[in-house]
Amino acid sequence: MSNSTLPTLPASDRPEVAARLRDALLGAAFTADGLLDLLGAPAYAALARSETVPALRATRGDTPLETLVRLFLLQQPVPHARVADVLPVAACVESGWLVSVGTDEVAATVDVRPYGGPDGEDWFIVSDLGCAVGGAGGIGSREEGVVLGVGGASTTLAGITVRTPVSAALDLGTGSGIQALHAARHATRVTATDLNPRALHITALTLALSGAPAADLREGSLFEPVRDDETYELIVSNPPFVISPGARLTYRDGGMGGDDLCRSLVQQAGDRLREGGFAQFLANWQHVEGEDWQDRLRSWVPRGCDAWIVQREVQDVTQYAELWLRDAGDHQGDTATYEALYDAWLDEFEARKVKAVGFGWITLRRTDSDAPSITVEEWPHPVEQPLGDTVREHFDRVDYLRARDDAALLAAHFRLADEVIQEQVGLPGAEDPEHVVLRQHRGMRRATKVDTVGAGFAGVCDGTLSAGRILDAIAQLVGEDPVLLRDRTPAQIRLLVEQGFLEPVG
Repeated sequence: MSNSTLPTLPASDRPEVAARLRDALLGAAFTADGLLDLLGAPAYAALARSETVPALRATRGDTPLETLVRLFLLQQPVPHARVADVLPVAACVESGWLVSVGTDEVAATVDVRPYGGPDGEDWFIVSDLGCAVGGAGGIGSREEGVVLGVGGASTTLAGITVRTPVSAALDLGTGSGIQALHAARHATRVTATDLNPRALHITALTLALSGAPAADLREGSLFEPVRDDETYELIVSNPPFVISPGARLTYRDGGMGGDDLCRSLVQQAGDRLREGGFAQFLANWQHVEGEDWQDRLRSWVPRGCDAWIVQREVQDVTQYAELWLRDAGDHQGDTATYEALYDAWLDEFEARKVKAVGFGWITLRRTDSDAPSITVEEWPHPVEQPLGDTVREHFDRVDYLRARDDAALLAAHFRLADEVIQEQVGLPGAEDPEHVVLRQHRGMRRATKVDTVGAGFAGVCDGTLSAGRILDAIAQLVGEDPVLLRDRTPAQIRLLVEQGFLEPVG
């Protein structure tokens, strides 16, 4: 199905109308906070599940905010006279934001949803009607060129992205433009690409309506629109990573076999990064029979790049197929058709010997080191977003540890990171714990087992004494040879530094 079956979009070359519309929306408190105040938490949360009845009940009045919610969020026709009290109707109709319905009503041509920026900015995300929320809840749309709004994957990527100032950022597969919008806050120049020209159009609308600078918009797949001589300090992508038989839906299906799209994206990113630059992606990857999934992902990392890859979730092939069949609304159609599609997914996985599919984050950093660091781990536990600083600090620690041998590590000073607590685990009444756990309450919220020496060492670290002197004192207390203790402890110190429990001082 082509884009021609989708509604005509507002003009993207009328910034003056977008500015007037933005002013009107803000004037009526059509913001994330304003919606929460109007709808209440239950109805507001229901919208995120694509359930509109509670919001319809909460907007039965005739205030300006209720009018805008019905118009842009709930996609209900509203009497022309009511809208004219809030918006510049004539300009909005002429430029395509609104369309006349019947004799005395107008309706929105796109979904406009308030979105709170990281520093309290009032932004607006534009998407196709009925497509503000994607993911497991499903939009039930089979339109090939449909453009979704902000779902959980979008906010996850925005949260993990490193937000240091850069001169050039690249958003691959921009969709509704949410990553480009975030990048515009700290990048001098933002380039956004997409295979779907409709997505580029909507990205332009999102940026304009949010009061952000325009991006350099380019049509094409992956790095095709990028010139050979162009490099960036930040590359981000929430690509169409779904592993599916065929490519029915542009917004989610990669169109390559298996996980080849994600692999290609990661492998090609290295040559596009400037020294010290980051590339950050969401991805799916196959768990193939007889193959270590971690080795599979290590093979994706381009030369000259450090990498941190975190697997957040794993689904068996039946769960995975059901998730994305529901996403497309296939479960609501003819039973025989649904079963045939389900069979096709399982046939594809069986042919590739795929037993499960992983989902997670991939971060690359361009490095001049002769010994790049590649960390691949599974961490399905809750984390504290945003994680951009946590990601940057991970690579700072990689640099620190790579530059120091054990002797240098023992001469260094450390402090225990903030909000780390110690837990002693064992049977009630036992004289000694079975093991000691250090647990973070920030960032990745890691937990790691340590022995009594490791726990004592971490507890004493306040930056005053060197690691070696602390170990000498511990050796005296426990009656151990200090030389042997110095020999066996650096590996544990490295782990505590690598995972962020200890911070170098000075």
